[in-house]
Amino acid sequence: MRNTKIALILASALTLTACEPGSKQEFGTFLGAIGGAAIGSAIGDNGDGTTHFFAVAAGTMAGAAIGSSIGKSMDKADRRAMERNRQIALETYPSGQVSTWHNTDSGNSGSTLPQPAYQDKTGAYCREYQQTITVGGKTEEAYGKACRGADGSWKIVS
Repeated sequence: MRNTKIALILASALTLTACEPGSKQEFGTFLGAIGGAAIGSAIGDNGDGTTHFFAVAAGTMAGAAIGSSIGKSMDKADRRAMERNRQIALETYPSGQVSTWHNTDSGNSGSTLPQPAYQDKTGAYCREYQQTITVGGKTEEAYGKACRGADGSWKIVS
């Protein structure tokens, strides 16, 4: 558990330093780091509730590098389409049904695949999801978790 907390702090610090509004590359780095941390956490899971710190750290860095290259090519319209698509999929799509988006101006596209909703320890409704983004013909996948906020919108959580 201690290693998981350290890894989350490392991931948060890394992603927050790359979170300047309006920068496509930095936004991609942020999303990639989140996805990489989640994958590293799953791969490094010891089965006893602890996680290998280095698996999470390596996943975070690899995800950040991949996300950075994708983010270079995503514009504001792409990000809005992706975020809108994720909100709609998490709110209205049944588990396992893919919701897609496509920006005809940039040619970029993506999808969100929501999983079953559940209530977390605080009583908030949450859903895990898989998200794909295709930029310049290159497709990347990320996994995430979002919980419904008090305002009804879905917020990405770590």
